[in-house]
Amino acid sequence: MTAPDERKLTDMLRDVGLRPTRQRLALAGLLFAHGDRHVTAEELHREAAETGLSVSLATVYNTLNQFSDAGLLRQVITDGARTFYDTNTRDHYHFYAEEDGRLIDIPADQIDLGRLPPPPDGARLAGVDVIIRLRKAGA
Repeated sequence: MTAPDERKLTDMLRDVGLRPTRQRLALAGLLFAHGDRHVTAEELHREAAETGLSVSLATVYNTLNQFSDAGLLRQVITDGARTFYDTNTRDHYHFYAEEDGRLIDIPADQIDLGRLPPPPDGARLAGVDVIIRLRKAGA
């Protein structure tokens, strides 16, 4: 990681109240180096190992959850067993390709949600997640 990149990541982490540790900086560098992406903890752990970063899977999970809690990532749960972490935190939705486990962004203006029911008393709407599952035609 170059000095300007590290400075940018350090500032990003500090801006959301996270201490820029060596492991957080390294994982943030992998996450945010190539624009918007969807990644699982296992995929990020594998990428870290391939770059020579020695970090446990538990540390990767903890870091991803800290980044999500701080608003740097968005969690997308496609089923009960698989969670993606999305670097695109702007309003948008997803296609989920079941055959290869890929998430594909859908711009928010491409889906019309129509009317949403009012939230129960004492609650407010925090967000709407839409995942449209895809299968190959004829499958």
